[in-house]
Amino acid sequence: MTNLGPERRTTDRRPSQGAEVLESGVRYRTWCEHDRVDVLIMDDARQVLRTVPLEPEGDGYFSGLDHGGRAGELYRYRLGETGDWPDPASRSQPQGVHGPSMVVDPKTFRWTDTSWQAPAYRDLIIYELHVGTFTEAGKFRSAIEKLAYLVELGVNAIEIMPVADFPGERNWGYDGVALYAPSRAYGTPDDFRALVDAAHAQRLAVILDVVYNHLGPDGNYLGCYHKGYFNAAHETPWGAGLNYEQAAVRDFFSENARYWMREFHIDGFRLDATHAMLDDSEQHILAEIAERVHAAGGFVIAEDDRNDPTLLRASDAGGFGFDGCWSDDFHHTVRVMLTKQREGYYANFEGTPRELADTLAHGWHYRGQPRLTSGKARGAESIDLGPEQFVYCISNHDQVGNRAFGERLGHVIDAPAYRAASALICLVPYTPMLFQGQEWCASTPFQFFTDHNQELGRLVTEGRRKEFKNFAAFADPEQRERIPDPQALTTFRNSKLRWDELRSEAHAQMLLLYQEFLGLRATHAALQNRSRDAWMVTELGDGIVALLYGEQGEFTVAVLVDLIGGHEMPNIDDARIAPGGGRDWRQILSSNEVRFGGSGETFSVPTTLVLEAV
Repeated sequence: MTNLGPERRTTDRRPSQGAEVLESGVRYRTWCEHDRVDVLIMDDARQVLRTVPLEPEGDGYFSGLDHGGRAGELYRYRLGETGDWPDPASRSQPQGVHGPSMVVDPKTFRWTDTSWQAPAYRDLIIYELHVGTFTEAGKFRSAIEKLAYLVELGVNAIEIMPVADFPGERNWGYDGVALYAPSRAYGTPDDFRALVDAAHAQRLAVILDVVYNHLGPDGNYLGCYHKGYFNAAHETPWGAGLNYEQAAVRDFFSENARYWMREFHIDGFRLDATHAMLDDSEQHILAEIAERVHAAGGFVIAEDDRNDPTLLRASDAGGFGFDGCWSDDFHHTVRVMLTKQREGYYANFEGTPRELADTLAHGWHYRGQPRLTSGKARGAESIDLGPEQFVYCISNHDQVGNRAFGERLGHVIDAPAYRAASALICLVPYTPMLFQGQEWCASTPFQFFTDHNQELGRLVTEGRRKEFKNFAAFADPEQRERIPDPQALTTFRNSKLRWDELRSEAHAQMLLLYQEFLGLRATHAALQNRSRDAWMVTELGDGIVALLYGEQGEFTVAVLVDLIGGHEMPNIDDARIAPGGGRDWRQILSSNEVRFGGSGETFSVPTTLVLEAV
């Protein structure tokens, strides 16, 4: 087990690996198990211009100073007699992940965000986007053109799917292998800095999705440097786990978030599949990452399927100190309610108004109950956690892209139901997150796409189709052949947003709904206090759930939610929802208003209705 002292954990030291531009030249440092390391300085044709030998420091580290080195030079490390490889801590891979690394000087970029202060975590409204499909050009700089639109929409944070460089020209980002290098498919490192700088100028926080549980299957050269990067005792879905118990490996990953903060001004992070980050150290790697990010003023959000409150509890209470966690239970309950589909993991959810009310009341639905499919207990009580710690959504990249054809929620349910669910996500007391294009019910899918080499690509295509063989719709092999080929360029192209859709009335009306409901969230005084004692949830019967802001007998705002429809308006004088104080309810917003594309009816079709006490 590691025993890392607090000073070593919290200080923002010089990076343990990589190429660093100094006044005296370029300093190189890497960790490997070989007896000799040389830096090969190359030209664009990969011809060696000069060789810089590195000296051993001990503990597997080698370092040296190239007095003639400068930013922009290409290099690879030659490890003993085994060959030469890209730098695992490369800041840029201009010729792809298999090519030479590039020396980058982050100090040459001229930042304009010196007065920037991120919104309080509790006030975040997150917009998840994929750089390659967010705009037609699919670049860091083209995304800048849409930032003002996002502000008008009503969000205050963008969550960017992983940008660590990956093999090929297109990828979701979870096959990244160069964890310190923004993908050249989207632009240069300075292009990424320009996007962050422009976002801050628009008062948008930037959350970066990072993957610390595995590296992709092509271009991962860690094993060429040191077999100690991996721990065979830790089994993960990708094979042997990363060896966080080894100090050098631990530093390589725990320093990464601070690197993005220091050199790219990232405000916070979403960590992919933290349940697969296995670590037997005295301080878990997740707790160390959270500690380092917090020390620099950032925040961390987990994707974790365990519903484990330990992630979210403070370190002094025995937790890992994460600020938030994706709460898939809400998504799954809503999805089952709206679609009645219960295959795969949806089989663990019934999609009833009672289940929705229970989830809204606690943050998670599963809090120690046995799963319906396996009988195994999942989760633990969450009522003591702050509502802002649960990130809610009705769409995200997984829940859209992991469907066979990448259909969005709005593609498979009718418009009133989509409007009602959309209005609800804007007003939950938890942290809401939107996925790119959902705010106008984009017609484009978000499909699974890759650009691997021919052999690996063939396996990925076969594996993708095999995933669905146990689903009734794809039991027939011929039906599985219809599933889009991840390797096909058309699969990627079909996933790009079509911004011209906003000129159509139906899409513009949906966008207006999001603007109005997010605007209400941001401006109505009663919705500003979302602490546990400032709201409550009750199931009224007849399929309607009430989210009440205020105290019992003194409610100020009522959000009445019917995701099924076919019901009558509930009795608003019901003692359970009465505003008290001799006041009455008046309607201020409805998801079924004509201006949003609705009929004006309430509850005969799915509806989210907002009432205010007067």
